[in-house]
Amino acid sequence: MKMAPFLRTARPAVVVLICAAASPVSWANAQTFSSSYTSTAPKDCRTIGKPRDVSTVQLCPGKSGLVVLISEDDLRQTVSVGPNHVAAAKEPAAETWFAPFNSTANTLEWRAVDGRPFAIIQRWLIADNNDPDKTGNPTSKPMLAVTRLPPGPVCHVAYIDGQANRNANELARQAADEFARDFKCGKDEVKVVGEKGAAVSLAKR
Repeated sequence: MKMAPFLRTARPAVVVLICAAASPVSWANAQTFSSSYTSTAPKDCRTIGKPRDVSTVQLCPGKSGLVVLISEDDLRQTVSVGPNHVAAAKEPAAETWFAPFNSTANTLEWRAVDGRPFAIIQRWLIADNNDPDKTGNPTSKPMLAVTRLPPGPVCHVAYIDGQANRNANELARQAADEFARDFKCGKDEVKVVGEKGAAVSLAKR
């Protein structure tokens, strides 16, 4: 099909005008999300206070001037974040624990926008007493927890079951990016993202 001379010459100009008009809006709304990682292994942290028989408190380095506070009591952990260990201990996350025995993995993912961390993602292992292994001990079920960071309170935002979702890591990042910054601790309910499996069921009891 032949095109009229006017249309053949005018189309490039129209495209240029449309792009020029759209560019400022696109650039203004563009945000760069990224992930970086820190270790919460005991060798990379230091003990706060005197360890007791069944409890310890570890302080681990974080990002952007934040530290990670990991408290363990009777084989149950809590994880909080703050500018120092005193502030971290006062956050809602420091009082959020799961009833079954549990532990956390040693790698912490920091989700950031334009280089500023706004959430952490951490893998938890939740003991399932209803599913013992060959030795009779409860098996551990994996779950990812998304926690929002300051400014504002530090609290759990979303849980993603590690067995029920093959793309659990991707779902956790999406949950952090979409929900963490606007999540209202104490008002909003922690979201279950993806398929709900045994770990999330145990954590939500």
